[in-house]
Amino acid sequence: MLDLRGISSFADYFVICSADSSRQISSIANDLERALREQSVRAHHREGKDNSGWVLLDFGDVIVHIFSPDQRAYYDLESAWATAPQVVRIQ
Repeated sequence: MLDLRGISSFADYFVICSADSSRQISSIANDLERALREQSVRAHHREGKDNSGWVLLDFGDVIVHIFSPDQRAYYDLESAWATAPQVVRIQ
């Protein structure tokens, strides 16, 4: 999770994660939306397709990127936002 406060005008945090298959991408996205909906938090927008290797969930101040390993390496958001402090990193 990257802390974008002070360096981005459109979001406070990026959550970036990887999944090894389109089924995992779909499951992560769906479970996250369901869990947050139970807390009365709804996604403003969902972009990308499970089988494309990338899904974005926009919760306003928090944007979640779910990538296949290839797409994560291609977009390399951690490098693009290198000045953003890492709040949490799980490997």
